[in-house]
Formats: sequence, structure tokens, C-alpha cells
Amino acid sequence: MGTQYNAPDGWAGVVDGAGRGSLEGLRIADFSRVLAGPYATMLLADLGADVVKVERPGTGDDTRAWHPPADHDGTSTYFLSVNRNKRSVALDLTTEAGLEQARALVAESDVLVENFRPGTMERLGLGQEELRARHPALIYCSISGFGSGAGAAIPGYDLLAQAVGGLMSVTGDVHGEPVKAGVALVDVITGLHASVGILAALRHRDATGQGQCVEVNLLGSLLSAMVNQASAFAVAGVVPGRMGNAHPSIAPYETFPTADRPLALAVGTDRQFAALAHLVGDPGLALDDRFRTNADRVAHRAELRDILAERLSAAGADHWSRLLLAAGVPAGPVNTLDDAFAFAQRLGLPGIVDIPAAPAEGEEGRPSRQVAHPISLSGTPARYRLPPPRLGQHTAEILHGPSGRSDHASP
Repeated sequence: MGTQYNAPDGWAGVVDGAGRGSLEGLRIADFSRVLAGPYATMLLADLGADVVKVERPGTGDDTRAWHPPADHDGTSTYFLSVNRNKRSVALDLTTEAGLEQARALVAESDVLVENFRPGTMERLGLGQEELRARHPALIYCSISGFGSGAGAAIPGYDLLAQAVGGLMSVTGDVHGEPVKAGVALVDVITGLHASVGILAALRHRDATGQGQCVEVNLLGSLLSAMVNQASAFAVAGVVPGRMGNAHPSIAPYETFPTADRPLALAVGTDRQFAALAHLVGDPGLALDDRFRTNADRVAHRAELRDILAERLSAAGADHWSRLLLAAGVPAGPVNTLDDAFAFAQRLGLPGIVDIPAAPAEGEEGRPSRQVAHPISLSGTPARYRLPPPRLGQHTAEILHGPSGRSDHASP
């Protein structure tokens, strides 16, 4: 059945093994680059789709050059993070020959994904109206920064979306500057929305035989993902601001200093707060009128924080985490990424998987270390068939093979 990484039943993705994925038989022509589009198509590729990544000859996806850090052959780890299970074809879309090859690829595909600036694909003759007129069953997914209307000319960069979309206004210390999230979170959320839209469109096509256009953008995805903060404005007219690590509606729900490193407390119920008060040696806190209910604790957040910070300074974060979790109080240290992967491993959850790689001519094949797919499917688990491709690695195979379609292509 193939090699499996160390994970509990139901979580085990299969490395280079036989079997069907949920999306096997689906061909995706992937004209996207950087993050939102490639993340969406990688999720679908992990679930069995045959993703053909169209790249510029000579340079390829912009993120191939976004290093350091890089792997042993100089490919950026950024590119590697979102391009496994794909085949790369190098096509020059500035030439008629390249465009003809692109049209032939689309003709054999079920889904097209692109994230060029709005209007670019239309100028190339690869716009959704033209292609769907030829191929009515095609699902055409277009990802943009700020839509195809008045915002079409605004570059779709994650930092810009975080700034103008309000995320930075609620991120950072109350007395400090607005801060972006530590990863390109809006791109990732938009990629998730794109994959959901594609799957919904495929379900509709299964029922009707008709494709459709799926459009997502960074700004709309972010506003949706702001959830309670956005709802506070939409419903109550409240414009939230920065609160550091605190929560606008729950207390204590933030990080606290300890004897060594910060501890996150996520106390969502009165019972949890009573247990916390007992464990820090001050059970009377739960009976104090300032802290009896969550609303009381939110109203007296600063006083409560000072009291808890003093009590928690008596021991380290790991000590408090073990003690509090045993009592059912959500708590944990603020981990670095290496600690986070180690924590997942201790819990038996998927973390890192090694995908075997065929060597390039004259080189030694080395496995590609990848972060595991996050979705567990008991019958059709994620499959790790191919490491991220070298630029144009599969051009001849795709353009000159029997049909170009290969759900289990060898690297």
C-alpha cells in the first residue's frame, strides 16, 4: 500500500503508494503562481487531482527565487511549501506557439486556475468567456487581489490586503504600531476559499454537466475571515482596535508572563476560571464580584491580568501548562515552530512527511520534506506522489505524451 508516516489511524497520508484519491481523474491546468493559487491547487493535488503547473521558461514561478532559505539545489523553501504533487510545464505565453500549447492543455482539463492581474488572461485569449464558450464544462477559477472591477489595478499582495482590509488594525500591541500576521495569512485563506469554490462548482457540474466561473479575491476573503470582529462592525457599528493578545469578548484569553516564557490562557467558561483560580493558589478570585462571570472579568480585565501575572510568575510555562490542562483549563506555552512540530508529533498528529524524489541527471535523489496535508479522510487519504517539480520537468511528457494526462506520473 505504500509507506506511511507516523500518524494515528485516519490521519495517515500515503507516500508514493497505490490507491485512488478522492479527486483522481480530475485534471487542473494551474496558471497561478506565488501563494493563494498554488496553495489551493496543492490541496486538490494531495487529494488526487492531476495538477499541471504552467510556468514561464527560464524563471518559472516567482517564488522559486524567493530565498533564503533554500534546499540543497537552491530552490526556495517558499516554492517547495505549496507545489508538491504537481507536474511542471514551461510555456511561453508571449508566443503563439505557447498559447496554442496552453489551449491544448485547457482542452484536456476540467479546471483552470489563474491569479494574473485581471484582464491579463483575456488579452492572451485565455479568458473565461472565450474558453468556456469552447469548453462549457470547464471550471474557471480566477483569483485576484481586489476583484475584477474598480479594484482590478490594485496589486494583490498579502501585506497590502492585511493593511487595507483591517487585519493590521486589530493586530499588535494596544500602544504600538499595527502589525501584520507572521505568515501571508490572507493568501492562505483565499486559497482555501478557492478550493471550496472549485469543489462546489464540480459538484454542480456533476449534476448538470455545466461548468462555471469561480471568483475569489484577497479583500473579500479577509473580510469574511475577520468573523467576530467584522460582525461587531456590521451588526453593532463597533470599530475594533488593537488589544495585543487579549480578546475583546473573553477574559482571561491572552498570554501571560511566567518564570521562563509566555503562557497562553484561553479561559472560556466560569468553571474553567474557577479551576484556574484554585490552581494558582487564589480560589477566592472566582467568588470576587469583579471576576464572577465572564462579563465581569472582561470589565475588569486589567486588574485580573495583574493578579494572574503575579501568580503565574512562580513557575515556568510548561509546569503551568501540564497542571492546567490536567484540570481542563485550556493553556499552553508560546512555542517556536520547532517546538510546535515536536508537540504535534507527541500528540500523534501529522507533521512532516518525506516524499521520495527521483534524481536529476547526474545528481543524487533526495527526499523532499513536506508539511503534511491537514485534512483526514478515512477512505481516500491525502497522497504524496510527487515532490515539487523542477522547472519544466514534465514539459515533454505533457506536450508529447499519449494524452498528457497522468494521475500517477513519475517524477
